[in-house]
Parts: sequence; structure tokens; C-alpha cells
Amino acid sequence: MSVQSIRLPPLPVPERLYPDCPPCDNDKRMLQKETSHKGTRGSRTSRVGPASGYLSTWPAHMTSRITDEARSCFTKEKIRIHGCDDGLSGPPLGKPRFLELLEEHLRQELQDWNPELPKAHERKLQAYRDVFDYFIEDFRTYKPLLTSIKNEYESALGHLRDQIRELVPLRAQLAILSEESDLRIMALCKEEKEEVMKMKEECRNLEKVIDTMREEQKCLQAQVSCLEKDLRAQYLAYRDERDARNLLIDKVNCLANEKEQDHHEEHEEEDLLKLKLTLKVCREDMTRAQVELNQLQADYADVVPRRDWDNLERSHQENQEQLEVLQKDLDKLQAQHDTLVEEHQQAVQERDSLQAKLEGDRAYTPRPEWEKCSVLLGGSERWEEISADLSSQQLLELVLTELGVAPDVQEKEVVLPLVATQSIGDDVPECLHYEGAFKKMSLKKADAVRVIKDVWKEKVTEDEQNEERSNLAEFLRRHLDRQHGERAGDWAYNLLQTCQQHREDDLIGLFYDILTGKVDESVHHGQTHMLSHLLKELIQSDATENGMLTNQEFSEALKRAFPLKEERDIEELDSDGKHRDFLSLVKRQRSEERRQYVNQLRDQLGEKDMVELEDLKMAFKNIDPTLGQATLERYLGLAFQALPTQLEQSQAPLDTELALQRLLVADVNRAGPPPSPPQDPE
Repeated sequence: MSVQSIRLPPLPVPERLYPDCPPCDNDKRMLQKETSHKGTRGSRTSRVGPASGYLSTWPAHMTSRITDEARSCFTKEKIRIHGCDDGLSGPPLGKPRFLELLEEHLRQELQDWNPELPKAHERKLQAYRDVFDYFIEDFRTYKPLLTSIKNEYESALGHLRDQIRELVPLRAQLAILSEESDLRIMALCKEEKEEVMKMKEECRNLEKVIDTMREEQKCLQAQVSCLEKDLRAQYLAYRDERDARNLLIDKVNCLANEKEQDHHEEHEEEDLLKLKLTLKVCREDMTRAQVELNQLQADYADVVPRRDWDNLERSHQENQEQLEVLQKDLDKLQAQHDTLVEEHQQAVQERDSLQAKLEGDRAYTPRPEWEKCSVLLGGSERWEEISADLSSQQLLELVLTELGVAPDVQEKEVVLPLVATQSIGDDVPECLHYEGAFKKMSLKKADAVRVIKDVWKEKVTEDEQNEERSNLAEFLRRHLDRQHGERAGDWAYNLLQTCQQHREDDLIGLFYDILTGKVDESVHHGQTHMLSHLLKELIQSDATENGMLTNQEFSEALKRAFPLKEERDIEELDSDGKHRDFLSLVKRQRSEERRQYVNQLRDQLGEKDMVELEDLKMAFKNIDPTLGQATLERYLGLAFQALPTQLEQSQAPLDTELALQRLLVADVNRAGPPPSPPQDPE
């Protein structure tokens, strides 16, 4: 809305000026200022024209009052300012008409203003701008000044809008840079943390090296002390020997002097004058030589020959270069020594582990006392000659040959079904029986463990692809045929024989029981899932990520991993032991918990000889209320040897002991805490 579209009615002259002030042109008005020093507050007056009329300063003072007496009492002696109360009382007058019209127009423009919008808005500013335009148009005398003020404000607002428009992208860039800086700081903190961990590990290794070197220093110091003691004793012996030899030399000299004295007694008539002259000349020569020697010592005391100086400087330079080369070699040797020390420690640890494993393997398979065979084979001397550097198999063949009962070479090859029936057992699945002859491979325990792990890995992959669990014996037959072809029969026989020999091992024993049908395959998968869950809990408990846990942290991790275990079972797991013993104990406790669970199920069924589907389902719910529907259907399928979708068709009752035996050899475990027994009312 512009000023030309809406014009407010002009104010009459009596409303603008006081009654006693005649109107005059704007060009002839003069602005005078007087400052009153009465009190602590000054007042400002505007005088218009040479007369005594004054222009109203409303709304400069919001509490001003305009009275008729105030207008009529203006004199030249005392000027009263409009808006200041001098104690005169009278009826209050309203605002000027023009101000009321402006306020009314502003109120109409802003009556639809939404309070939720920001305070600084273009629409609101436009309303105030229109009012200011009306104000400028009405006051023509101040119009140039007010227009200049308005233009300056508009220019400043435009400049600020341009700056805001330029700063909006900068603010977005600043936010992006701030986010990137935070990410970079987090990455640097992570790298710094890793470096600190590496430096701590290196510091611990250096401390170990320092301790080792200190021990070596103590050993060397002890050796030095022993050598000093030996040297002291040897020095005393040498000194005694020297004194004895000196005494002997003195004795020999005395004898020689006595002999010379006897020899010179015959020449006592020597010329004494000649000897005196010779003595005098010798003394003069000695004095002259002493003077020259003193002079030379005084002149050349601090002088070094140039040849010696060059030789020494060249020698010093060569020694300095050799020292630098030796220092570099020493640093390299020190680094190599540290590396060798670390490798030596690793080798020692590996040797200890292999030694422990070797001792365990030897304990598993005790060696026969072959020396007892010497009684039947011609004595101990002959036995030592014929049995030197022979293996156990070769010693057995040697004993059989000496006794005259060695079988023919052709008799060593046996048909596999016959061997499987006699040496392996009647419980071997028919799918692992091969026709023809086999060869004994002397398969080791480590090889059997490797084959079993490969079989489990490939079987899990194949079951996931087919979405159906296959029989382990049939899969083993396919696996051996695929891996070894014509030698599959040899591998099958030797693998089963090795499993029979090492059934005390958890992995091999469970594999053999599942293969022969004594245990359900779900037991293996349940143990794998349990150990994986335990490993995750232990990793989460390792807050420092150094691979070590305190006793408290380890106990809490066990409680989180096995919430249904009793406190005594947790304490048994928390006791000190080796890695293999700990895992064996976990598996043994799981088997014991499964047995207790099945026994509770047997107690719940009572003395029933035959059990139906609904009875078994009700028994499961009574002893384990938190058991899920899918798990319950799986347990029922294991008991009735049916799929979960075919359970409704299996209405025929089943022998109770047979059902419980099937559950006992399957992965059946408690899902939640047992129900609390009912309390007797007091």
C-alpha cells in the first residue's frame, strides 16, 4: 500500500500549533534550544516563528498532558515545556488527531499478524514503512531530512540482506567443515589410542629385555668376582716366584763379583793418573750435555713434531670413521639381537607347547617294554643289535618273524567289511563299508582332527544351501569319494580306527558317536553355538582389548553367558585351569545339565510305559514354562522321530524310555529357570 493510494486527512492548523501561535511558512521557522538547569532533568523546546507559539512534541513524553492553562500561560519570562508537569492540575487532553489516525492505520494493518511468525518480517516492516511515509508526507518541512534517514535505513537493510545472502552458504560450509573436523578428530583419537597400545606393548617388551640384561649382568659380575679372586691368587704366586728368582740372581751376582775380585787382584798396578784425567773429561762432557739437554727441554717442551702431529691427526680421523661404522653395525646388531630374542621366546613357547603335546600323546599311547623280548630272542646283546633304530611297527614284525609266526605278505591285505566287523565294530554304518582290500595308513590324531573339521565345515555349508540336514555317514561317504577317489576305503577304515583309539577326545568322540548313531547331530551344533556365545561374551568383557580378563570380569562374563547355571558351577568354571580343561568342563557341565533335564522330564511323566504326544508336551511345559513353541516342536520331533509339520500325524504312543533316550542323545537344554515350588500356607 503506497502513500498515493491512501491519504490521511490533513490536520488543521489549530491542532498542530498552540492557539496563541499564528501559522507561518516553513522557510521562516527557526529552531531554538534552551536548556533549563532547574533540577536534575533538562527540557527541550521548539520555538516556531517570532511569536510565542510552540510546536507539540508528542509523543516524546508518554506521560505528557496538554492543558488549556498551559497553553495560555506561556510568557517570555518562563517557558513551559509540553509534557512536563509543573504541578498544575486540569482535565487531560487526547492525542493529536494525526497520531491517532496513524495508530489506527497501523493497528488495521497488523490485526491479521500471526504471533508465531518471526518478529522481523517483511510484511510487518512494510506496515511501519507505510506509516513512516505518511509521516514524511505530512511534515513537509522535515521531509528531506526524514527521507534521507529513511533512505539510509533502506540502504543499510539492503546491505545487511546482501551480507546475509552471502553468509548462508558460508554457514553451510562451516557446518560441513565442523562435521569433517569432528570425524577427523575422532579418527586421530582412535589412531592415537592404537599407537599408545603399541607403545605400551613395546615398553613391556623392553622391560623384559632390561630384566634379562640385568640378570646377565649379575651373572657376569659373579664371573668377574671369581676371576678377580683367581687373579689375586695367581698374582701372589707370581710375586713369590719373582722374589725367589731375584734372590737367586743376587746370589749368582755375588758369586760372580767374588770371582771378578779374585781375577782383578792381579792387576792392582793400574795407572791412577790416567783414570783421574779420564774421570775429569767425562764429568765435563756430562755437564755440557746436561746444559744442552736442559735448554732443549725448555725450548721444545710444548712442541710436537709435525710428522707426529699429522700421523696422530690421520689416525684420529680413521678411528673416528671406524667408530661411526662400528656404531652403525652395533645398532644393526642390537636390532637383530632384539628380533632374535623375540623369535627365541616364541620358539621356546612353541617348543614348550609341542613338548607338552608330545608328553600327552605319549601318555595316551603307552609304549611296550620291548626289552622283555630279549629273553626269548637270544639275550640282550643280540636284541640290541637287531632292534637298533627300528620303529614300533618294525619291532613288532621283527618279533613275529623271530618267533616264526610272521604272516605272509599277501595276508596283510584284508577285505574291509570283515575288518570293519571285527576291529571297528558292528555299529559302523553300511554306507561306509567298501569292497576290496585296504591299506593301513597309520593315521595320526592331528590328521583325524583336521579331516573331522573339514567334514563339519563342508557339511554345514551344504546343509545351508539345501535347507535340509543330511545324514553324517552318507555325507562322509560322499566327502571321501570326492576327496580321495579310489583310496576312499583306506581313508574310511583308518579314520574310523583312529576315532576308536582316541575316543577320549571331545571332538573325536562326539564325531564317532554321531557317526554311529549313538548321539544326535544337534548336540554338535548346540555345543558350537554355546562356545560361540561364550566367546562373544568374553570379547565384550575385554574393555581394554589386551586379551586379558580379571577374575571378577571372567566370573561376570560366565554369569552372562550361562544365566541358568548355579553358583557352584560358575565357581568350578572360574577355577584355575588350562584352556582345554576349561572347554572340556563346559561341555561336561552341558551334558550333565541335559541329563538332569531329561531326568526331570522322566519324573514328570511318572511310571508310564507309553507316552503320547500331548503328555510329553504337557511335561515339557510343566518343567520349563519359558520354552518357545518352535523349540518345543523340535524337541517333540526328536522324541517321535518326525518333522515338526508331521507331529499331528504321529498320534501313536511311544515307549517312554525310548523317547527319553532319544532326547538324552540330542541337543535338549533348558530354555529358562525352573518353576519355583509352591509354598505351603502357614
